[in-house]
Amino acid sequence: MHAGKLVFAQLMDHLPPMMFERCVARYGGNHKVKSFTCMDQYLCMAFAQLTFRESLRDIEACLRSQAERLYHMGIRGRISRNTLANANATRNWRIFADFAQRLIGIARKLYAEEPFGVDLANTAYALDSTTIDLSLSLFPWAPFRSTKAAVKMHTLLDLRGNIPSFIHISDGKLHDVNILDQLIPEAGRST
Repeated sequence: MHAGKLVFAQLMDHLPPMMFERCVARYGGNHKVKSFTCMDQYLCMAFAQLTFRESLRDIEACLRSQAERLYHMGIRGRISRNTLANANATRNWRIFADFAQRLIGIARKLYAEEPFGVDLANTAYALDSTTIDLSLSLFPWAPFRSTKAAVKMHTLLDLRGNIPSFIHISDGKLHDVNILDQLIPEAGRST
């Protein structure tokens, strides 16, 4: 029998739990929650992302197949498709957005002194986007062309450390130039 920590648990140990709890408290994420907390939801979705799960059914099947290890992964609540779907639909997305921004802040400090290959006095960024194709019958709110739907994810990448500093999801027709108006200049940086 293996006595060490699971790899997933080792990865999640690097996350600052108090920072996550502050984000949850700010938006009341665990208000009237009995068993499936925001942390359980975050860990399930992180596991799904890291293991390339494709659907809620896939997440549920994978996690339930190893039910005796869920506690060791940090997941305390019972996993079901309905619970995950309800949590994803009703919990405030800003909890996870704020936590992601805090993690990005930590990562940026770690890579602040990395050599860039070019001597620049200021930080260099790259703005790029990708179009995510969707089915028009399932997503009629995201029309792109006459026969398909799409959304576009615009990403501002800090080239020192390749860390995203801004992500915006828009309809598929929005051009990258129009996103520049939504970027907020960083404090202490010259424009």
